[in-house]
Amino acid sequence: MSWVTNFFSSSIGRKLIMSITGLFLCLFLVIHMAGNMQLLLADSCVFNTYAYDMTHNPLIMVVSWVTYIGILLHAIDGIYITLLNRKARPVKYAVAPTQSTWASRNMALLGMIVLVFLIIHLKQFWYVYKFGGLPEAVTCDGTKYKDLYTIVEQAFKNPLYVGVYLAALVGLAFHLNHGFQSAFQTLGLNHQKYTPTIKTLGTAFSILVPLGFAIQPLYIYFMR
Repeated sequence: MSWVTNFFSSSIGRKLIMSITGLFLCLFLVIHMAGNMQLLLADSCVFNTYAYDMTHNPLIMVVSWVTYIGILLHAIDGIYITLLNRKARPVKYAVAPTQSTWASRNMALLGMIVLVFLIIHLKQFWYVYKFGGLPEAVTCDGTKYKDLYTIVEQAFKNPLYVGVYLAALVGLAFHLNHGFQSAFQTLGLNHQKYTPTIKTLGTAFSILVPLGFAIQPLYIYFMR
């Protein structure tokens, strides 16, 4: 097992972990965004039932813990790789390399923005839902559920929170734009025939997913 430990503690191994966890989290973002689109419905029962199912279905609960572990691995690995890169090159380039983009040079900063917002987001909704003692004010089909819908609606009526939310999505968009393409490159899927398609998909993904998340607070803030 020593070779496994040596591999995943190496530079290549850590980049592989970053790529796999990053692509897994991309899938999570799509599912999470699609589920939260139910916020656009005027029926709070639909969203509250969805929230209940997401926290009580055994399979989804397992996937949730895998997601939490993936987030931690991705964040820790990203910080570690950044520190190693800075140690290897303590003096910054006087002129940025022509092949690099702003996002690629600031992935650590973008990642920290997303991570800090994620902590705030989890505290605002996940922690409150799990441990905040939400009232069971909504009855759907004769069954009472915790009223997470009202908590989310109140948060998205707060202009400060909406502003922070949208700013974090901008950071996420830049992070995804570089990370999506970089992950496939690390996995060896870097070919003259396929790379342009991967880049196009990465750009589309980095725009559409944050946009999908942005629609939710904007709709509630301006239309409710």
